[in-house]
Amino acid sequence: MQALLNVILPVFIVIGFGYVAVWRTWFSQSGVDGVMVFAQKFAIPCLLFYAMVNLDLEQGFDWRLLTSFYTGALSGFALGIWGARYLFKRDWQDAVAIGFCCLFSNSLLLGLPITERAYGAGALTANFAIIALHSPLCYGVGITVMEVVRACENGVRASLFNVLKAMFSNALIVGIVLGLAVNLIGLPLPAPLSEAIALLGRSALPAALFGLGGVLAQYRPQGDLRIALYVCVVSLAIHPVITLILTSTTGVSVDATRSAVITAAMAPGVNAYIFANMYGRAQRVAASAVLIATGLSVVTAWMWLNVLP
Repeated sequence: MQALLNVILPVFIVIGFGYVAVWRTWFSQSGVDGVMVFAQKFAIPCLLFYAMVNLDLEQGFDWRLLTSFYTGALSGFALGIWGARYLFKRDWQDAVAIGFCCLFSNSLLLGLPITERAYGAGALTANFAIIALHSPLCYGVGITVMEVVRACENGVRASLFNVLKAMFSNALIVGIVLGLAVNLIGLPLPAPLSEAIALLGRSALPAALFGLGGVLAQYRPQGDLRIALYVCVVSLAIHPVITLILTSTTGVSVDATRSAVITAAMAPGVNAYIFANMYGRAQRVAASAVLIATGLSVVTAWMWLNVLP
């Protein structure tokens, strides 16, 4: 219970502030849009850039950690597509959008602050290694599969240009790629520039959490509730269980296991809705799944913190 009070609730209280502010019209929806644009296109890319520049690549990129986490994520993607198509009889494009909800856990806005509050800032090396690949890999998989499905339905070949354009128009991916490039080259950043980027990065999580609450206030649980709950089960239970089994059997360190499982156990991120909205497919299911799973994460995150060593 102490973990719930000290680690999880502060994160969700900030989300709650954003939710109530918009719900009570103390803060406008256009204002929330501005906060999210600032967070997603400027502050979070700066946070990721700074983290990648300072990441110990040899220590952080443990193939066992990344294989464990992303096997769970891709299994969730496959289960999401399969369930949407064969259990709930959605068309293939809807199925891919719903699968993306099961693929894209909220590694940044929930996984990062909960891990930091539970285990300290020094425990985030594995989180940043996961995050470095998260947007590029998840968007790459989701966009590629969606473009192939759309091309097959339209009787044309999928365009590699469309896939790459969609990926590298994402500011998060740009921040990660630039940060890794600076790290690999060994280019030292001038101190004033480094501090300015770090300062912007420190504003990322509180701004994004507040904005997430405001975004969620604009949605209502609607659409097919059963399939939204199916997404919640895959995201909050199946993904972290697969990750925990694989990290345990491959000898991943305790610290890295904690980061991987907590990140895997997070609700689908707002990017799940952004992906669905980008293609105009299954938006109501995505919005409902994000809203319901984020609420359930208060309890499930506490459960996982008690399960982990």
